[in-house]
Amino acid sequence: MKKWFPIILSIFVAFVFLQSLPFKFTNSLETQHIFGTLAEWSGFAWFGAYGGYMVGTAELIAAILLFTPLRALGALLGLGIMSGAIFFHLFTPLGIVMPHFDPETALQIGNDSGILFMMACATWLCALTLIIIDLKKPDSLLKRLLPIG
Repeated sequence: MKKWFPIILSIFVAFVFLQSLPFKFTNSLETQHIFGTLAEWSGFAWFGAYGGYMVGTAELIAAILLFTPLRALGALLGLGIMSGAIFFHLFTPLGIVMPHFDPETALQIGNDSGILFMMACATWLCALTLIIIDLKKPDSLLKRLLPIG
Protein backbone atom coordinates (compact mmCIF):
# COMPACT_ATOMS: atom_id res chain seq x y z
CA MET A 1 0.00 0.00 0.00
CA LYS A 2 2.91 2.33 0.73
CA LYS A 3 3.94 2.09 -2.93
CA TRP A 4 0.42 2.56 -4.33
CA PHE A 5 -0.83 5.36 -2.08
CA PRO A 6 1.13 8.15 -3.84
CA ILE A 7 0.02 6.77 -7.21
CA ILE A 8 -3.64 6.77 -6.14
CA LEU A 9 -3.30 10.35 -4.85
CA SER A 10 -1.59 11.39 -8.09
CA ILE A 11 -4.35 9.82 -10.17
CA PHE A 12 -7.00 11.72 -8.21
CA VAL A 13 -5.21 15.09 -8.50
CA ALA A 14 -4.51 14.56 -12.20
CA PHE A 15 -8.13 13.50 -12.80
CA VAL A 16 -9.47 16.67 -11.17
CA PHE A 17 -7.10 18.83 -13.20
CA LEU A 18 -7.59 17.04 -16.52
CA GLN A 19 -11.39 16.85 -16.33
CA SER A 20 -11.54 20.64 -15.97
CA LEU A 21 -9.40 21.37 -19.03
CA PRO A 22 -12.19 21.14 -21.63
CA PHE A 23 -14.08 23.83 -19.70
CA LYS A 24 -11.05 26.09 -19.41
CA PHE A 25 -9.65 25.57 -22.90
CA THR A 26 -13.02 26.05 -24.64
CA ASN A 27 -13.85 29.13 -22.55
CA SER A 28 -17.13 27.60 -21.36
CA LEU A 29 -19.80 29.76 -19.78
CA GLU A 30 -18.77 28.45 -16.36
CA THR A 31 -15.15 29.44 -17.04
CA GLN A 32 -16.27 32.85 -18.25
CA HIS A 33 -18.26 33.31 -15.04
CA ILE A 34 -15.39 32.29 -12.76
CA PHE A 35 -12.59 34.24 -14.41
CA GLY A 36 -14.85 37.16 -15.35
CA THR A 37 -15.91 37.51 -11.71
CA LEU A 38 -12.28 37.41 -10.59
CA ALA A 39 -11.24 39.90 -13.27
CA GLU A 40 -13.94 42.32 -12.20
CA TRP A 41 -13.07 41.88 -8.51
CA SER A 42 -9.31 42.29 -9.04
CA GLY A 43 -9.45 45.05 -11.65
CA PHE A 44 -7.31 42.95 -14.03
CA ALA A 45 -9.59 42.82 -17.07
CA TRP A 46 -7.17 40.57 -18.99
CA PHE A 47 -7.69 37.83 -16.39
CA GLY A 48 -11.25 37.32 -17.59
CA ALA A 49 -10.00 36.55 -21.10
CA TYR A 50 -6.80 34.62 -20.31
CA GLY A 51 -7.09 33.34 -16.73
CA GLY A 52 -8.74 30.05 -17.69
CA TYR A 53 -6.03 29.29 -20.23
CA MET A 54 -3.28 30.19 -17.77
CA VAL A 55 -4.68 28.12 -14.91
CA GLY A 56 -5.53 25.24 -17.26
CA THR A 57 -1.98 25.19 -18.60
CA ALA A 58 -0.58 25.11 -15.06
CA GLU A 59 -2.98 22.27 -14.18
CA LEU A 60 -1.91 20.32 -17.26
CA ILE A 61 1.77 20.71 -16.35
CA ALA A 62 1.08 19.62 -12.76
CA ALA A 63 -0.89 16.58 -13.96
CA ILE A 64 1.97 15.50 -16.23
CA LEU A 65 4.63 16.01 -13.53
CA LEU A 66 2.66 13.79 -11.12
CA PHE A 67 3.55 10.77 -13.27
CA THR A 68 7.26 11.50 -13.62
CA PRO A 69 10.18 11.42 -11.20
CA LEU A 70 9.24 15.08 -10.55
CA ARG A 71 5.99 14.04 -8.80
CA ALA A 72 6.78 16.24 -5.78
CA LEU A 73 7.07 19.31 -8.03
CA GLY A 74 3.73 18.46 -9.63
CA ALA A 75 2.23 18.16 -6.15
CA LEU A 76 3.77 21.49 -5.12
CA LEU A 77 2.38 23.17 -8.24
CA GLY A 78 -1.00 21.53 -7.60
CA LEU A 79 -0.99 22.75 -4.00
CA GLY A 80 -0.31 26.28 -5.21
CA ILE A 81 -3.06 26.16 -7.82
CA MET A 82 -5.60 24.79 -5.36
CA SER A 83 -4.54 27.27 -2.66
CA GLY A 84 -5.42 30.02 -5.10
CA ALA A 85 -8.73 28.38 -5.99
CA ILE A 86 -9.73 27.96 -2.35
CA PHE A 87 -8.70 31.53 -1.54
CA PHE A 88 -10.72 32.97 -4.43
CA HIS A 89 -13.79 30.89 -3.55
CA LEU A 90 -13.69 31.99 0.09
CA PHE A 91 -12.52 35.60 -0.03
CA THR A 92 -13.90 37.10 -3.24
CA PRO A 93 -17.37 37.57 -4.73
CA LEU A 94 -16.90 34.22 -6.52
CA GLY A 95 -18.29 32.27 -3.57
CA ILE A 96 -18.52 28.55 -3.00
CA VAL A 97 -21.56 27.55 -5.09
CA MET A 98 -20.96 27.85 -8.83
CA PRO A 99 -23.73 28.31 -11.39
CA HIS A 100 -24.46 25.96 -14.29
CA PHE A 101 -25.45 27.50 -17.60
CA ASP A 102 -27.45 26.35 -20.60
CA PRO A 103 -24.93 26.59 -23.47
CA GLU A 104 -27.63 27.52 -25.98
CA THR A 105 -29.28 30.34 -24.04
CA ALA A 106 -26.43 31.27 -21.66
CA LEU A 107 -29.02 31.32 -18.87
CA GLN A 108 -28.26 29.88 -15.47
CA ILE A 109 -30.04 26.53 -15.11
CA GLY A 110 -28.81 25.48 -11.67
CA ASN A 111 -25.72 25.28 -9.54
CA ASP A 112 -23.11 22.80 -8.43
CA SER A 113 -24.04 22.87 -4.71
CA GLY A 114 -20.40 23.65 -3.92
CA ILE A 115 -18.91 20.54 -5.53
CA LEU A 116 -16.21 22.52 -7.38
CA PHE A 117 -15.07 24.00 -4.06
CA MET A 118 -15.15 20.61 -2.33
CA MET A 119 -13.07 19.10 -5.15
CA ALA A 120 -10.55 21.94 -4.77
CA CYS A 121 -10.26 21.18 -1.05
CA ALA A 122 -9.86 17.43 -1.64
CA THR A 123 -7.26 18.07 -4.35
CA TRP A 124 -5.40 20.44 -2.02
CA LEU A 125 -5.29 17.76 0.70
CA CYS A 126 -4.05 15.12 -1.75
CA ALA A 127 -1.32 17.42 -3.08
CA LEU A 128 -0.25 18.29 0.48
CA THR A 129 -0.11 14.59 1.35
CA LEU A 130 2.10 13.92 -1.68
CA ILE A 131 4.44 16.71 -0.56
CA ILE A 132 4.62 15.29 2.97
CA ILE A 133 5.34 11.82 1.58
CA ASP A 134 8.19 13.27 -0.48
CA LEU A 135 9.63 15.23 2.46
CA LYS A 136 9.76 12.06 4.58
CA LYS A 137 11.98 10.29 2.03
CA PRO A 138 15.73 10.33 2.57
CA ASP A 139 16.19 11.31 -1.09
CA SER A 140 13.44 13.96 -1.05
CA LEU A 141 13.31 15.93 -4.29
CA LEU A 142 11.86 18.96 -2.54
CA LYS A 143 14.58 18.99 0.11
CA ARG A 144 17.21 18.88 -2.63
CA LEU A 145 15.63 21.66 -4.68
CA LEU A 146 14.26 24.01 -2.03
CA PRO A 147 15.93 25.57 1.01
CA ILE A 148 13.89 23.56 3.56
CA GLY A 149 14.82 21.42 6.57
